[in-house]
Amino acid sequence: MRLLPLFALAPLFALAPPARAAEKDALVYEMRTYTAAKGKMDALHARFKTHTRTLVDKHGITNVAYFTPEADKESKLIFFLSYPNKDAREKSWKAFLNDADWKKAYADSEKDGKLVDKVETRFLTTTEYSPVFKVGEANTKRVFELRTYVATKGNLGHLNDRFKDHTIKLFEKYGMTNVVYWNVLKGTQDDDKLLVYLLAHKSKDEAAKSFDAFRKDPDWLAARKASEVKGGGSLTEAKGGVVSEFLVPTAYSPLK
Repeated sequence: MRLLPLFALAPLFALAPPARAAEKDALVYEMRTYTAAKGKMDALHARFKTHTRTLVDKHGITNVAYFTPEADKESKLIFFLSYPNKDAREKSWKAFLNDADWKKAYADSEKDGKLVDKVETRFLTTTEYSPVFKVGEANTKRVFELRTYVATKGNLGHLNDRFKDHTIKLFEKYGMTNVVYWNVLKGTQDDDKLLVYLLAHKSKDEAAKSFDAFRKDPDWLAARKASEVKGGGSLTEAKGGVVSEFLVPTAYSPLK
């Protein structure tokens, strides 16, 4: 058999590019934020560790990650779950809430008062440029940064394009790990303006150094300028348009 030179095979390879992350991950993610009642954070952690995680898994819900914010460890729990789709989510939650073991665990844990004052939830799907979201323990200790961007009107597409074409590569250049990128699930609140993503850093100090270098990079400055010309101004809201929160994985979090 006569072997073809590599350059002759190049067009064939070009016909089959690697699958994008979005094609591999069509899951619906749910971000849930619990504000614990005063003095009840330890009891809330105990309920999740001993009962909740096992019971949601029993009903087809995947435990993805559990965090406490570095600046608010005593009152806030932020966690992520995943489902095959939104309908599956509704069925699983109905079964979970009606589970006799859950009802008992819930009642027993709240004999001395409620554990949670407030619950916030948001449904998310991975962007086309997100890395494959891998859940599992890391080999080295790291900190996570949850970043939420509020796009100016009509500019979520431009913001996603800037991340896809420039930002995520430059983050990597400066030592940041792109963990996952989400937009809000279509048909739910804020689906036209939010980008939510997780980065990982060696430490909070290293994160500051990485971002300082990133913001001075000439490629970033050029990409930002070009995208803002295309979008008719800033791609994120002037007030509250970029929110950063450093997170610490709980002892029972699958993602570490």
